[in-house]
Amino acid sequence: MTDTTTRVSPDTAVNTGLLILRLGIGAAILQAGLIKAADFGMTVQFLTDAGWRLPGFAAFMVTATETLAGIGLLLGVLTPLAGSASLGAMLCAWAVNVSGSAFWSEPFNVPFLIGLGGAALLFTGAGAYSVDARVLGRLTWSPRVKLALLALAFVAAVVTWLALYGSNPIHFTAPPAPLGQ
Repeated sequence: MTDTTTRVSPDTAVNTGLLILRLGIGAAILQAGLIKAADFGMTVQFLTDAGWRLPGFAAFMVTATETLAGIGLLLGVLTPLAGSASLGAMLCAWAVNVSGSAFWSEPFNVPFLIGLGGAALLFTGAGAYSVDARVLGRLTWSPRVKLALLALAFVAAVVTWLALYGSNPIHFTAPPAPLGQ
C-alpha cells in the first residue's frame, strides 16, 4: 500500500501562513493609503473637519506611512519596520474610530485588527517567501530591536495624536456631545 498523501513540512506551513498574513495585512493597509492618495484633497478635508492641526502634513504622513508600509508588507521588505509603521498608523486610525466614545465600545474594528497583524509581522518577520529572505537574508532583527520598534509604533501614534490633534483619544466613558447636538 502506497501513501499518496503529500506531507507539508512545518517550515513550509509556517512560511505559507506568514505569506498569507503579509499579503492580507499589506493589501489592507496599502488600500487605505491608496484611497487617501487618490483623493488627497478629501483626506486633508476630513482631517480639517475633524479639527486636526496641520491637516495637510497629517494627511501626507498617514498616506505615505500606509502606502509604504503596505508595499513593504506585500513584498516582505524590511518587514519588522513595515509592521511597526502599520501598527503606528493603525493605532491612530483606531483612535479616530473610538475617540467619540468609550474606548472599549468598538475595540475590534478594522484598524485594530490590521494593527495587530502588523505587530505580529514585526515579531515573526516575513518568512521564506519574501524579499527579506531572498535578498536581505543576512539582515537580522534582534528581539531588542523588535521591542524598540513596537515601542516606537506606540510612541509615534501617541505623539502624532497629541501633537496633531491635541487631545487624548482614549476615554473611559463617552465624551460629552458638543453643544447643540
